[in-house]
Amino acid sequence: MTTRVALVGGTGKLGRIIAGVIDETEGFETVAVLGSSSDLTELDGADLVVDASTPAVSIDVVRAAIDRGINVLVGTSGWSAERISLVRPLVEAAGTGVVFIPNFSLGSVIGSALAAASARFFPSIEIVETHRETKVDSPSGTAVRTAELIAAARADAGPVEAPHVDQRARGQQIASIPVHSLRRPGVIARQETILSGPGESLTIVHDTIEPAAAYAPGIRVALGAARSASGVIVGLDSMIDIGIRMPSAPGRTAPIADEVSGQAARAAGA
Repeated sequence: MTTRVALVGGTGKLGRIIAGVIDETEGFETVAVLGSSSDLTELDGADLVVDASTPAVSIDVVRAAIDRGINVLVGTSGWSAERISLVRPLVEAAGTGVVFIPNFSLGSVIGSALAAASARFFPSIEIVETHRETKVDSPSGTAVRTAELIAAARADAGPVEAPHVDQRARGQQIASIPVHSLRRPGVIARQETILSGPGESLTIVHDTIEPAAAYAPGIRVALGAARSASGVIVGLDSMIDIGIRMPSAPGRTAPIADEVSGQAARAAGA
């Protein structure tokens, strides 16, 4: 059976990449492409809504899909654990599924997992994320997710050491971790997580070089998961076994199924 997809934000950078993956993926068909100002009644008749819109529009898209009993795959940035908690009761009441993906890149997911796995060993942790100047939101959804995972990993150790956080130049605190956002031309996406302790420092860096190639494997995994999802699921790390023990962060569940891990491996090797 073919899954009919309504793609919101399909003319944007991420939306065009997702549209290409849907076209190439067996069992999925795009039946509607909506812009950020489109009437959300155009979602009617879809089996799955994929949201690649803007942070300001995304909440309305998700609510409209839930109201219609349609599962949603959200690739739009700006969904913190606090914001996700606002729609969780709606999802549970409707009996639908919403999958939030802060970053479709498998490398980014592994980088965040490594940061979380290392977090309890270092008292000082900060994140510097860089995106092109056209990205409208900051901090990025990936940085927020990484900070939340770090905080979950440090549940017993407590908040990180972050002196002078009352000064604006020290960044925005997300789950006690200072996050610094750069917006400049000449870059696509880069995140550095800097973990420091007495006499040493560990920096975990992820660079997105070619978005379409980087995101496609994760998009394929997320599409398959979102089609049959129940409840709220956050992050690709909830769908695949990356071989790194992950903390119980907000919105995280156990991997959906072994077949999804196999699909991720096949997609990454494609």
